[in-house]
Amino acid sequence: MKRSVIYIGASLIIAAVILSFSEGKLSSSFNKKNLAKAEYQTGDIIFQSSKTGQGHAIQLATGSKYSHVGLILMVKGQPMVFEAVQPVQLIDLKDFTKRGDGHFVVTRLKGADTVLTDKVKEKMQAQLATHLNKSYDIHFDWSDEKMYCSELVWKVYKVAAGLEVGELKPLKEYDLSHPVVKETMEARYGDNIPWDEPMISPGEIFESPLFEVVKKG
Repeated sequence: MKRSVIYIGASLIIAAVILSFSEGKLSSSFNKKNLAKAEYQTGDIIFQSSKTGQGHAIQLATGSKYSHVGLILMVKGQPMVFEAVQPVQLIDLKDFTKRGDGHFVVTRLKGADTVLTDKVKEKMQAQLATHLNKSYDIHFDWSDEKMYCSELVWKVYKVAAGLEVGELKPLKEYDLSHPVVKETMEARYGDNIPWDEPMISPGEIFESPLFEVVKKG
């Protein structure tokens, strides 16, 4: 019951933000005058390492210390994180970081003040709303039926801004040699491993030359 209330509340927040865009009533968080001064901005991407077994397997397979990623959304001047967990949700940034290993990093699109226009942000908001409460995709499929964390961030940027924020790679191109990775894959796929399924990892997004680090915590 409590979860349902949380999900409904998150949905209402998203709807309210989208409405504010449609009416042209942007908060000071989205005002271009304040953009350069803001510690966080809508469109920033936050990375951290999760404490789960899956997180460790992702680190091993991708060669990155980051196993989880979310998209920052400013709501009434406060930074929230839109992330694909179970289910896709909107969460306070402080609560997001508490679930990690104590370290996080935030990157920002280079030239965000000109690229992430009000129109782009409106499209971004609309995309986020369409994915809210979707189930987490433990099989990392590239369909829109379910979402995993880096897939959500990649697709929102692609649709809203026309940008590919990392290189898609088939599963077979990741390092799948470690026993932990093999064990995780066997548990998820059995003998039906989708070797050619396109995937995007948090590490690939972090390494994107389109972004620069603006904060570490």
